[in-house]
Amino acid sequence: MLEFKQKEKYNVYDLKEIIALLRSPGGCPWDGEQTHESIRRNFLEEAYEACEAIDEKNPNHLCEELGDVLMQVIFHADIEEKAGNFNLDDVADMTCKKLIYRHPHIFSNVSADTSEKVLKNWEELKMKERGQRSVADTMKSVSHALPAMWRADKIISKGANAGFQWNSVSNALDKLSEEVEELRQAVSSGENISEELGDTIFSAVHVAQMLKIDPEEALSCASDKFISRFGYVEEAAKKDGKVLGDLTEKEMLDYYKKSKS
Repeated sequence: MLEFKQKEKYNVYDLKEIIALLRSPGGCPWDGEQTHESIRRNFLEEAYEACEAIDEKNPNHLCEELGDVLMQVIFHADIEEKAGNFNLDDVADMTCKKLIYRHPHIFSNVSADTSEKVLKNWEELKMKERGQRSVADTMKSVSHALPAMWRADKIISKGANAGFQWNSVSNALDKLSEEVEELRQAVSSGENISEELGDTIFSAVHVAQMLKIDPEEALSCASDKFISRFGYVEEAAKKDGKVLGDLTEKEMLDYYKKSKS
């Protein structure tokens, strides 16, 4: 048994010590075997669970899930510390320096008295910091690990901030209709279907961006609505003595239309 003093109340330094103990020789076999790659998905899952707690507006659940996210940060830092590359203090140091650099209106003599000015300064400083010389460079830097819709939304937003934007939502909708028609043609010909489908989804995200709607959230709500309506169809068919898989397309559509009301 590894030596560790248990307490009534722990802090972040205790969490760091526990992770180090778990990953040390004689610690937990599973924890000791993990790599950045093996727990990459865990990191994403914990972040999404924290977001779910935010949506629930549940402070206790959020506290728990933020702890899980923090554990992941410390776990990854411990891997690098044992490899002799950096430690948790280095992570904090880099973040502090970045925050100070990107908030010159707080830590220096730059003026920014509105949120818009703050964001404009932030983006300009980030470009300078990363050696980016064009808006295209900033688009390329948007993480490929983001959900595809969020990545598209960020890329479209960067273009819009540079002036590359439709004059109206109506024009954006016209472009979406155009892409849908091209998708129909691709399906009919059997060529470039994936590409045209991607263009259609991208155009839909562009419409969402102009309407200031989070496309991920909109799609998630649509999924919840579909589940609710599907449940109605399933139950209604069962009450009529029918099996869902045996319904004709017309019967399914009739049930689905009833679910809307």
